[in-house]
Amino acid sequence: MLLPAKAEVARQLRRYRAWERVMLASPGDRTVRATFEDSGYTLCVLMGERCAREAAEAAERYLRGSQGTYQQEQNARPRTTTVVHRGPPVAVDRRSPAGR
Repeated sequence: MLLPAKAEVARQLRRYRAWERVMLASPGDRTVRATFEDSGYTLCVLMGERCAREAAEAAERYLRGSQGTYQQEQNARPRTTTVVHRGPPVAVDRRSPAGR
């Protein structure tokens, strides 16, 4: 597993936390919210997580420990792949296109 540079992780985590504070101070500002979400997305990509909060927690764990410890923690974490279906079930037409 290729791990990001700790300096970059620390920089992106500081950026995410700073924009989080600004966003909480003015939640109605769309520009602030968009910048906060962008910083969260960057942290998600950097840490390989789907949720910004999980990415921030992963970044903190990564910065706290050694690279080997972080890799062991990541490998030990169960990865659940739950599929959430929203809306009515979709009907599937099983006839061949030639038989229509």
